[in-house]
Amino acid sequence: MKQLSRLLVVGLLLIGFNNIQAQDENNPWQVSFGVNAIDVYPTNDQDAAYPTGTLFSEYFNVNDHWNLLPSISYVSVSKYVGDGFSVGVRGSLNRISKLGDVRADDLSHYAVDGTIKYNVLKDTKITPFVEFGGGYTWIDEIGFGTANAGIGASYWFTDNIGFSLQTGYKHAFEDYGVKHFQHTAGVSIKFGGTDTDGDGIYDKDDACPEVAGLEAFNGCPDADGDGVADKDDACPSEAGPAENKGCPWPDSDNDGVLDKDDQCPDVAGTVANKGCPEVTEEVQKQLNDYARTILFDTGRASLKTESVSVFVDIIKILNEYPNAKFTVEGHTDSVGSEKTNQALSEKRANSVRDFLVKEGIGADRLTAIGYGEAKPIATNANRAGRAQNRRVEINLVK
Repeated sequence: MKQLSRLLVVGLLLIGFNNIQAQDENNPWQVSFGVNAIDVYPTNDQDAAYPTGTLFSEYFNVNDHWNLLPSISYVSVSKYVGDGFSVGVRGSLNRISKLGDVRADDLSHYAVDGTIKYNVLKDTKITPFVEFGGGYTWIDEIGFGTANAGIGASYWFTDNIGFSLQTGYKHAFEDYGVKHFQHTAGVSIKFGGTDTDGDGIYDKDDACPEVAGLEAFNGCPDADGDGVADKDDACPSEAGPAENKGCPWPDSDNDGVLDKDDQCPDVAGTVANKGCPEVTEEVQKQLNDYARTILFDTGRASLKTESVSVFVDIIKILNEYPNAKFTVEGHTDSVGSEKTNQALSEKRANSVRDFLVKEGIGADRLTAIGYGEAKPIATNANRAGRAQNRRVEINLVK
């Protein structure tokens, strides 16, 4: 029995760090019941006033000094009030046959105590605590008030059920009162928390208390399993990324490229061209057929009025390929000096580019280049050939 009692005290000093809920706002009420032992010896014998040497073992001398009733002999009820504190009341009964080293005639013992308990650690599987309070004790017909102080610990098997050990000193106010230690061991049950939707998260901490949900989302559901709680999900029944508020990214043009990655979200294109349509050889030929009909005033870079209509067709094609970039190329025949022709071709290329930019084509999509007489497509020996060489081309930058 001595070894068992020593283990009881060692158990009071253990500290555990596995996560579990202690008595708190979620489980404000706690009921405990079990056995209690009364030990008068350490307070009745002056030689035992200090626990040193062999005398220390007398504090754990269960056989000779402890009065133990082998049945449920105490019940306590407490309520959590905040910041680790609980207030409560405890009632206990016992039979006293050992008053220190003096044998007694099986005296009855009853006590009612008010308690203030402070949990030293919170949210741990083993919760040590200190307790203070006061009460009234009767030994047979004699009653007296006491001031109480104690320490203990609870081990929680689940969120609501645990085992508690405690030892406390009761100091009698009256001279005829009996100063003594009272030890308790018993089952503790926490309750009072409300979980309306039964999802294991108390309503107080549940952002969606009436709908079963997940702990990761503070009790809110995620029906489509996309990692976005339904309450924050714009598409709760269809999985989508959080950055799009839980909705799948759209593909407006159904080209297999999501709008967020599609540089041409309203026009079907290819993945290789970032969702934009590819400029085909046929389209390129059509573009240059139009470009070669652009007319300038003789020897100048100014556009003739009759050329304006052809720009409508050119601009339409360019707008169909909004991410494509082009070079506007100016060419001349060989009449005149090479230097003059080079300058004229550059001016004409820039004139066309400027017109297109003015009409809404992005400036970053167009580059003007003049080639002068360097790239003829026909002979310069006759008028018809020279007319073909005086031209503008708009070519895709690949």
